[in-house]
Amino acid sequence: MTQVAVIGAGPGGLAASMLLQSKGYDVTTFEKQQYVGGRTSSFSENGFTFDLGPTFFSMPHILEEVFQEAGKKLEDYVELIRLDPMYTLKFSDLTIRASSDRDQMSAEIEKHFPGYGPAYIKFMKDTRKKLAVLSPILQEKHASLLDYLRPRSLRAVPELEIGSSLYDVLSRYFDDERLKLSFTFQSKYLGMSPWDCPGAFTILSFMEHEYGVFHPKGGVNQLTKALARAAEEEGADIRTGTGVKKINIENGRAESLELEDGSIHRFDHIVMNADFAHSMKHLIDNGQRRKYSDEKLKKKKYSCSTFMIYLGVSGEVDLDHHTVLFAEDYKRNVDEIMKEQVLPDDPSIYVQNAAVTDRTVAPDGKSALYILAPVPNNMSGIDWETHEKAFRDLVLQTVADRAGIPDLESRIEVERVLSPQGWEEDKLIYEGATFNLAHNLGQMMYFRPHNEFDDIKGLWLTGGGTHPGSGLPTIFESARITSSLIAIHDRKKVKA
Repeated sequence: MTQVAVIGAGPGGLAASMLLQSKGYDVTTFEKQQYVGGRTSSFSENGFTFDLGPTFFSMPHILEEVFQEAGKKLEDYVELIRLDPMYTLKFSDLTIRASSDRDQMSAEIEKHFPGYGPAYIKFMKDTRKKLAVLSPILQEKHASLLDYLRPRSLRAVPELEIGSSLYDVLSRYFDDERLKLSFTFQSKYLGMSPWDCPGAFTILSFMEHEYGVFHPKGGVNQLTKALARAAEEEGADIRTGTGVKKINIENGRAESLELEDGSIHRFDHIVMNADFAHSMKHLIDNGQRRKYSDEKLKKKKYSCSTFMIYLGVSGEVDLDHHTVLFAEDYKRNVDEIMKEQVLPDDPSIYVQNAAVTDRTVAPDGKSALYILAPVPNNMSGIDWETHEKAFRDLVLQTVADRAGIPDLESRIEVERVLSPQGWEEDKLIYEGATFNLAHNLGQMMYFRPHNEFDDIKGLWLTGGGTHPGSGLPTIFESARITSSLIAIHDRKKVKA
């Protein structure tokens, strides 16, 4: 059997492991941490369970298709709960409860912004067409500039909204800033500003409104656990607590892995799923990667980071499953994070209250709160050892005031904080850039790291740092693309 190594048991690596094993490969997955999932993992304490990273799940049909390709059914592994409202958006003077029911969402918009219901319907109609044109180029490799001359790519060029930001595009539909932000805040999923994020990414909010937002019972971490179980059922070997020290390159080809215990293992293919820039810097000698040398990695654009607080609290909390608390001046807040790279004094904050939907994540009568504040990545030079406590206090006070939980601090039973420094040092994420390489036009499609790595033969990429990008649906697509490319490569080799 053809031997394949997968470095990193994140969602892309696990999906690739399952797909490749089901295609007849002998797959071994190496995960440095003691658990699977990478950023899409969980931890538990005193009966409370928290997702470490992603908490939104949309477009489940993509993951369903990945399971089907491996001869399995997602529903056999995960119970999905559709959320309504999808999320609640709290501004200083009004609250919007967003729904994927078109009539309900139109009524909600009319209630707060009379006369704009039809504009919402037009936005959905236009973006539906956009996604239909863009989907084929997001589901295929982009290894050559000639790919842009294919008919599917030429049709998609107008939909890329080159020269227009996400905010610009929404301004064609809505005048009110709050309504625009309701359909542009999703750029934060990419760690970007709506004023800088390419206009093509109107598809993010569209996908939520079109396909809904789901909560897997037990948390989004259940998706990666399901992939791991399905891969192991197929015969894949997933080794947690087994870090890779180095990818050994011989004559321009990735031939073997040196593990942290000093052992060396040879493989026919190596799939790298660990954080792209961190892995490049630490697993491959600088001289072996001309396109992504240490110097060139530093010059790339990266997403923002996130300041995380995970709270187990006594009593129930009167919040919907997902709530976004917008800063009074959201544009200033975003500029502080992305351009000035300073800590905001009026942060925007996301709060997940999963127990309102799923009682398995907290003891009876208690709540598990996941609190996220976007902050600059570590290129900012912020000293988190100095600033962590004060910023933690600011975030919790903001949540207490704006989410209506005045006694929040006194109800805390479990607390963990994860700063950008922790993302970098403990979770091995380059510069703590939680959402990976930024998604500006110069780092998308052909200009994003290719699924078949350019500089080194036998090395393949999957995950948020490669095409088509970050976010769970696109990461699953990257696993499909990479797995297919490996199979095509080997078929051609046999024919030759």
